[in-house]
Amino acid sequence: MEDLRRTRLLGALAVAGASVLWGTTGVSASFAPEMPAMAIGAAAMGGGGLLQALAAFPQIVRSASRLWSRRLFVFCSALMVALYPLAFYSSMRLAGITAGTVISIGSAPIFAALIEWAAEGVRPSPRLSAASALGAAGIAVLSFARSSGSAGPSVSAGIALGLAAGFTYAGYSWAARRLMRAGIPSRAAMGALFGTASVMLLPVLLAVGAPFLHSAVNLSVGLYMAFVPMFLGYLLFGAGLARISASEATAISLLEPTVAAFLAALIAGERLSVPAWGGIALIFACLALVVSPRGRRPPRG
Repeated sequence: MEDLRRTRLLGALAVAGASVLWGTTGVSASFAPEMPAMAIGAAAMGGGGLLQALAAFPQIVRSASRLWSRRLFVFCSALMVALYPLAFYSSMRLAGITAGTVISIGSAPIFAALIEWAAEGVRPSPRLSAASALGAAGIAVLSFARSSGSAGPSVSAGIALGLAAGFTYAGYSWAARRLMRAGIPSRAAMGALFGTASVMLLPVLLAVGAPFLHSAVNLSVGLYMAFVPMFLGYLLFGAGLARISASEATAISLLEPTVAAFLAALIAGERLSVPAWGGIALIFACLALVVSPRGRRPPRG
């Protein structure tokens, strides 16, 4: 029992560390405002995915037969990996760093629980259901309690893209976890998915990524996001997925929009109202509920 708790705690801490790194992407992208959102997404996930595949190449080779036997599953899962950053960064550009990040990541635990229920018949536990409810409440407050401006068509489009990002994030998290449960090592599973996605994103980067070469700032933003949040972040995320379920991992990743909200207010100048800070408090409550140790069952009799 203690070993299981230690394993779950290590998994939760790894996902939390990844979420902190991911939370820096929005404010980092704000330093290159002339870069198209799709170019930033393609460079970040494409570059990070390529590094993942290179770092995991020996493990991928050893698992090649098992990956090839699931090639259609791997392809569809990699497609979700490729679509995620395009929707995510476009959502932040249209709806704002805070709202875009919160909706994208905050909706993922709900989608993850629904995917596990539909694909595996696993009903969400009362704890996860309560955590998802708190997270959903935090999403709603942070999305609509904005201190300035009104929600126009661009914000509505950003919200829709954020939900699409949340679905694809939950989908590839579940897919990676399923590959690991099939006996494929964590680094091989993540490297195969993200390496395949980087190939899919290459045409997007070639089509719209020329502004990366226009200034040192643009190039440094692209390199930072490829190396730190995408490469290092997803190494931590893969290690966490090997120890906890996809629905738990996506719930813990609600830490990302909280970090993004703080940085957006501190660095990018996005102002948050008092109700918005209340939404952040609800997200922290969601995190506490997910990662808190489970109590022992009382002995019978």
